[in-house]
Amino acid sequence: MPLHPIEAPILADRHIIGMPAMRVSAGFPSPAGDDLEDEIDPIAWVVRHPESTFWWRVEGDCLWDVGIRDGDIIAVDRAGKRRLGRAVLAVVEGAVTAKILRKRDGRFYLAPANSRESYPDIELTEDSEIWGVIAGVVRRYDLA
Repeated sequence: MPLHPIEAPILADRHIIGMPAMRVSAGFPSPAGDDLEDEIDPIAWVVRHPESTFWWRVEGDCLWDVGIRDGDIIAVDRAGKRRLGRAVLAVVEGAVTAKILRKRDGRFYLAPANSRESYPDIELTEDSEIWGVIAGVVRRYDLA
């Protein structure tokens, strides 16, 4: 899954600070009047460590099952806790990729999360680097 860094000003220009957030039911409809929340800053909601968070555009669908799609923009937190089972951005043999951090037989590897396709696991070596943890996803729907 190739990834491309996003220039910080694209998402750092925070014109949406303080927008009111509304609740919407994705199941049974909620009664009117129960849908207003406090104001929310969507970028601050995703970004916990602004000084160590970087934005990347995703190409590919190897993280489909965890809700990350081709064309999405991911927030990658270099200060995030690297734990097994988390989606991470890694550099392996000079290439940047996003996958799930796993461990098997005492070895660490990167695993895809797409039950619709067959992608290989990537074993981490001494030259590999877990660059950061995926902290959030931004997606725009293009409706016709």
